[in-house]
Amino acid sequence: MLASVKDILSKAKRENYAVGAFNVSNMEMAQGVVMAAVERRSPLVVQITENAMKYAGAKELLELAKAVITERSENIPVGLNLDHGKTFDMVRRAVELGFNAVMIDGSRLSFLENINLTKRVVDFAHKSNISVQGELGIVPYLGEIDVTEIDWSKLMTDPQKTKEFTEKTGVDSLAVAIGNAHGFFRETEEADWERLKQINQLTNIPLVLHGASDWAKGKVLAAIQGGITCFNVDTDIRLAFMHELCRAANDKCSVTDPRKVLGPARDAVRKKVAEKINIFGSANKA
Repeated sequence: MLASVKDILSKAKRENYAVGAFNVSNMEMAQGVVMAAVERRSPLVVQITENAMKYAGAKELLELAKAVITERSENIPVGLNLDHGKTFDMVRRAVELGFNAVMIDGSRLSFLENINLTKRVVDFAHKSNISVQGELGIVPYLGEIDVTEIDWSKLMTDPQKTKEFTEKTGVDSLAVAIGNAHGFFRETEEADWERLKQINQLTNIPLVLHGASDWAKGKVLAAIQGGITCFNVDTDIRLAFMHELCRAANDKCSVTDPRKVLGPARDAVRKKVAEKINIFGSANKA
């Protein structure tokens, strides 16, 4: 069932486990994610990015995701979130399309500009009872910053600014930077756990970690213990999907039924998401 992202994350925070927020860009990925949620009886969030909507068509992809959630999730709470909205206009479009949660990423702006943009989004979205995730600190992408010249201390979330940011913006959740990175960007060898502890102490809302797709179980559990309530997962399920797609296709270029290769790729996503759910501790929490 389509459920409030704020309610899903608030419950996870109260009960000290984490929820996965999984990015999808086609029907098979959406189905695989929701099938895993039902299998493991776990709440989760389905996410769509602006780039995914550009590829598939915003309304088409959103309606597809909503249909998958409605038809396949049974009574499992599943949220639907816009991931990394960069502008107010993008967020407004997402609200009009029917997302029930949005992320506004003002992390590349100055602190004051980030506050102003995020508060504007919050004021707008809350009128429609839509929850908002903000971001403070920079989680880098491959090609954005030269890894050999990176100064992580300048990218990570400043704990002392989190209280001001959350109070002035009214965000429902906060994405933080503690040495994590998107995609294949080389992260710090160890996350800044003390920084995470301070952020958690200074805020009273769910904390979200992006770029942790490849984190091992021990690191994930340490993050949850430090206050992380939600993990964004994109790269890992895309890799699972493509690995199985390529394996199933292999030298079978004579295959005329795409279901022969897309079905196994969907199942690979289901298995990967179920694996993540087990690590996050959200199994049987629906």
